[in-house]
Amino acid sequence: MLVMGLVGLMLIGLIPGKPHLHAASGGFPDVKEGHWAKAAIDLAVANGYFKGYADGTFKPNGTVTRAEFAALLARVAKAKESGESEASRHSFSDLAGHWSEPEVERAVALGFIQPSDYPNGFQPNTPITRFEMAKWMTSGLAANSADFKQALEDTKTTVIPVREYFKPGIPESKSSYVAVALGTKLMSGYPDGTFGLDKKATRAETAIILQSYEQVSSREAGSFLGLNELREVGTQRTNMETISPFTTGNNPLTNVVDKTLTFRNHAGSVKLRNYIITDTEDFKDIKSIYAPLFIDQSDYDARLDQPGRYRAYIQITIYPKTKDFDLGHYMNGSIYGLVNGSRIANTKLTEKYGYLTLPNMYTKEFFKEHNSSDGITLWVERILDVKNAAGDQLTTDDGSFSSLRNK
Repeated sequence: MLVMGLVGLMLIGLIPGKPHLHAASGGFPDVKEGHWAKAAIDLAVANGYFKGYADGTFKPNGTVTRAEFAALLARVAKAKESGESEASRHSFSDLAGHWSEPEVERAVALGFIQPSDYPNGFQPNTPITRFEMAKWMTSGLAANSADFKQALEDTKTTVIPVREYFKPGIPESKSSYVAVALGTKLMSGYPDGTFGLDKKATRAETAIILQSYEQVSSREAGSFLGLNELREVGTQRTNMETISPFTTGNNPLTNVVDKTLTFRNHAGSVKLRNYIITDTEDFKDIKSIYAPLFIDQSDYDARLDQPGRYRAYIQITIYPKTKDFDLGHYMNGSIYGLVNGSRIANTKLTEKYGYLTLPNMYTKEFFKEHNSSDGITLWVERILDVKNAAGDQLTTDDGSFSSLRNK
């Protein structure tokens, strides 16, 4: 009886329809004015996606199950199911007789859910993770748009502006779903810099996410600046064409990425990994999706942040060879701007996101501590100016060449 009562309570909280009488007359007592998700919750309730619980509350901090989110997506989605036989349905044996079975099957038919992801059953009452949410929604977008489908391919190896990308790393099998969710603003990261792949989404978060999905699903993939940046980095290892007035023209960065440049002082070598630009001309209107990784308001400098000035953040891997490799060995080892840069001074952000930059003290100890057979991968900063950016170029040991110039 207790179990049946709990199930009934869950159904009351999810089944679409008019809001609970208490909510209609005065709102939910646990979602008062000033609540960060109140507008989205009110809209989701008005649209019939969510409903209050029997006691008149919304429970904004409560979790959402797989079955609930599948049902919500099935209701929000405006696409039509492709024709299929009844025999091809019934994707999950553990859904037989479950209240959500028809809507989960609709979510499967619309491309949100891949049955192969759940070989041991759907387990409908399991709280859904934020990664699952990202994958379901972006898969649904891809099922109805060739360009969104291509966006998932383009972002498999992109740099993702969340802490998990740097530590412990996001596997390629998951990266594109997170990237597209972030690039379209379907979802956003937390204030601590994480995406929260394994976190359980709350009902309040879900209301916001549903509102975002409705907006995103009516737009083309190419209309999202952040997604375009992520796609360019994933395919070209830079976002410069999307966000800046610079270009590499007929000598793309991919010519030289991951290729060895031996330092002219023979102290070691370096490889270029990614070259990311942030639009810091107007520090009050920075649009790049990558900006929060590297800069915040404390980085404002009236001399540097003005028309024609951009900041490049360059990911390189250094392979020390000389004993007691020092900062000077790197600084004096190359004349090429595409791999030369200075330390990122904003240590608050380097610690928040968990990436390395050049040291400013105990430099020999730093290179010794972090060196391995894979080298030392870190990020450096470079100020770009439209007046003299043409000096940034790179010729690797095998003669491959790329150079930066104004469009």
